Amino acid sequence: MTTTAQAGAAQAPAAGRRVTPTGRLILSADADRADWLTARRSGIGSSDVPAILGLINENPPLKVYFDKLGHDVDDAGEAAYWGNVNEEPVARRWAMQNRSVIRRVGLVSHVNHPHWMTTLDRRVTECPLSADEQAPCALEVKTRSAFKSTQWHAGAPDDVLAQMLWQIAVNGYEHMHYAVLIGGNEYHQGTIRRDAYTDVMADITTAMDRFWAEHVKAQVPPPPVGDGEALTRLFRRLHPTRTGTVDIDRQADALDALLDYGQHQRTESAARKAKAAAKARMIAALDSAQAALIGGERAYSLEPSNAAPRVDLELLAERWPDAYAACVTPNPTERIDIAPKYKGGI
Repeated sequence: MTTTAQAGAAQAPAAGRRVTPTGRLILSADADRADWLTARRSGIGSSDVPAILGLINENPPLKVYFDKLGHDVDDAGEAAYWGNVNEEPVARRWAMQNRSVIRRVGLVSHVNHPHWMTTLDRRVTECPLSADEQAPCALEVKTRSAFKSTQWHAGAPDDVLAQMLWQIAVNGYEHMHYAVLIGGNEYHQGTIRRDAYTDVMADITTAMDRFWAEHVKAQVPPPPVGDGEALTRLFRRLHPTRTGTVDIDRQADALDALLDYGQHQRTESAARKAKAAAKARMIAALDSAQAALIGGERAYSLEPSNAAPRVDLELLAERWPDAYAACVTPNPTERIDIAPKYKGGI
């Protein structure tokens, strides 16, 4: 699926078009978080949409699936925390700048499709658009890293756009507004209009219905696609301890993965050795100099690196056990250990 914010800017809404509101409130904004987490598992929320579509590497479709089945897979970190903290001030900034009125809204579902769900950041009660566009709408609030600033120069990036189009579909809105704070001091806002994305919305709702029916309701997990590190963290959370064996003789994907892993491992090792050899040759060419020139311009140089200091954990634990207990926390991980018989392939 291709979704771009530029498409929305290129098309104006159809004059006089009015869409019947379709959302109904099923949980108030001040509901207990535990109740909210339970209720949202009975449908697909707006934050699930970009994950299911593969638009968020760190949140693969498989994670959404296990979340809907009630597994504890929530590993939200600092970014999610600060997003919640900054939601209110960013929403207020939008309301002040647009001389509008907003209010919090709880969990909403579609009247005809109960598994279509969304928690709106804010309901807009006085839309700042022109008189012929006065219709029910809402505001989506985001907080983003400064490293993602360029993603917003042409409008909302694809993951946010997909999320907002789902909110429009659930609530029957003609449009929605967004406000984003980037890097703590860069503010942007914009509007997403339904008429500019009719085909895209149809693709999204079809994909969500299929995911709900073929995976969640049928309890058939989707394939483990997406960022490998994110999937590994998911499996670690699902299975913190492991025992026993499993037969993969007839699991074609597992056998292919075993072969792929071995090939990439060998390539990685060879590349690491080749890189180290090239580095040594470059340093040798410097002799006693710090920088190398090509045509009078710097090609490369050997610069000091501020590497993290090394800590002798054994010494710390032996001499200062209280400090060790206070500062050192377990960091469980795992490694793939391929049996010698299969290290050369299957």
